[in-house]
Amino acid sequence: MEVMKSREEVTNAILLAKVQKGITWKEVADEVGRSKEWTTAACLGQMAMTKEQAEKVSSIFDLPESALAWLQCVPQKGAHGIPTDPVLYRLHEILGVYGLTIKELIVEEFGDGIMSAIDFKLNVAREKNEDGDRVTIVLSGKFLPYKTF
Repeated sequence: MEVMKSREEVTNAILLAKVQKGITWKEVADEVGRSKEWTTAACLGQMAMTKEQAEKVSSIFDLPESALAWLQCVPQKGAHGIPTDPVLYRLHEILGVYGLTIKELIVEEFGDGIMSAIDFKLNVAREKNEDGDRVTIVLSGKFLPYKTF
């Protein structure tokens, strides 16, 4: 019986099985009953799953019983350092170039506060364009004003 010793090991097993089975994140999300964005983040170790979600994911990817607990653990979220993957680096670069602009526009529209990454939705989609398809990324987070005390 194989024993998973870390969340990273579970993530690697999921990615291996995904490639071997040729399934999409959308197909996994449909089985789990969540968005493709949330499901992908959860499978990559950034979200904690319910027992039922973990069981479905474990079944889809043929994971050992020991993976169930890891899938339900609250993860250490986020990445460290500047990313080297080209897609991740471009997103990092976009925030470097447009981050202050985004902040200024949020402050102007809403006041002093932040956009929640907890009460949050993400949508990634393809936008057809005659000059080449485009990537559309929509971030929707609840505005949280800073409070005085």
